[in-house]
Amino acid sequence: MDTATPFGHLLRDWRQRRRLTQLDLADAAGVSTRHVSFLETHRSLPSRALLMRLGAVLDMPLRERNRMLVSAGFAPMYREHRWDEQALQVAREAIERLLAAHEPYPALAIDRHWNLVTANAAAQRLMAGLPEALLAPVPNVLRASLHPDGLSSRIANLPQWRAHILERLQHQHEATQDPVLDDLRKELAAYPGGEAEDPGAAEAIIVPLQLRGPDGQVLSLLGTTTVFGTPNDVTLAELAIESFFPADPGTAALLHAMAQA
Repeated sequence: MDTATPFGHLLRDWRQRRRLTQLDLADAAGVSTRHVSFLETHRSLPSRALLMRLGAVLDMPLRERNRMLVSAGFAPMYREHRWDEQALQVAREAIERLLAAHEPYPALAIDRHWNLVTANAAAQRLMAGLPEALLAPVPNVLRASLHPDGLSSRIANLPQWRAHILERLQHQHEATQDPVLDDLRKELAAYPGGEAEDPGAAEAIIVPLQLRGPDGQVLSLLGTTTVFGTPNDVTLAELAIESFFPADPGTAALLHAMAQA
């Protein structure tokens, strides 16, 4: 946990990332503009309750709220359990039920860096055949998707899907300022596959993942993201479920056939 950066620097940094003035933040947090200024310049010491309120107003990730608390001399507020710990058993079971109920359509759970946590059988079928280098020690879902040796050769609309992924990573990095996400975005942007553009792609309501199946059929999949609504654990707050639905009857039939086979 970072204790070297003064809490005032962290507060100012997150306020500026959210494009708020000191007056904006003060009004939202119920304090004076002068007090916010004094906090950022270390002329006032914050209470734990005020830091928690400021973190909520700034919509800071739980990990970053802990970091600001520690930098101000307080204990972290939010625990961070390992995925396999007993404390997360109820959450694990809930996620496994969600993934199983989504069959025969693919669904998977990922951590904050898009590393695979768990996946249902349908998702595992679509990832079958990937080289070991992309699977060990833990598969990164985006790397496995866009790497030249990964799924990219099977993605029929690779330029559009690649652009969607890079834009999403950019938004995530802006929201969290996680350097790992920025490094991942730069790595993926260097992969080939963004040369051709479909003039009609911008007219689409949703960008689907168009993935060629084992027999060459194109599966058209629409993705959704599910997160826990009120997490008090850093691990759960950073976990997301990516669920894919068939975009047309043909894709639904193919996924059902693949499951039966």
